[in-house]
Amino acid sequence: MPHNFRYTFNWVHMIPYHWQYLPLLMQILFAIGLAAVMVLGSWFIGRHRNLPVKLAAYECGIESVGDARARFSVRFYMVAMLFILFDVEAVFMMPWAVIYRQLPHITGQKFFGFWEMVVYLGFIAVGLYYIVRKGILNWSMDKADL
Repeated sequence: MPHNFRYTFNWVHMIPYHWQYLPLLMQILFAIGLAAVMVLGSWFIGRHRNLPVKLAAYECGIESVGDARARFSVRFYMVAMLFILFDVEAVFMMPWAVIYRQLPHITGQKFFGFWEMVVYLGFIAVGLYYIVRKGILNWSMDKADL
């Protein structure tokens, strides 16, 4: 007698939907439990000696000297924000470049995608012009603060 796939019993339809997440829940609980056991085990097994040397601030292999609240130039933060700005620019340009050839079919206009990116890059160019005119990227003129 040939095996008929139409009448086979499908166990997935018998299991309630939420029960299908049980293996994932068990894995998450196991990971949390294992982490808790390791942390508590090291706490109970290890020795705790709070010596002044162990409690001192330590950063990058150098003992900290002076006040931690020293002023930094705003230029560091400006460069970081500029990096994020131009990084986000690249993130917006990648999907556009991927679907550039399909844009006339999507929008119904032949050069819509092209002019859209020209306007976007124009805004970026105006921002870059402002940055250069302001002298944010000119480190030789750093006055310790803008």
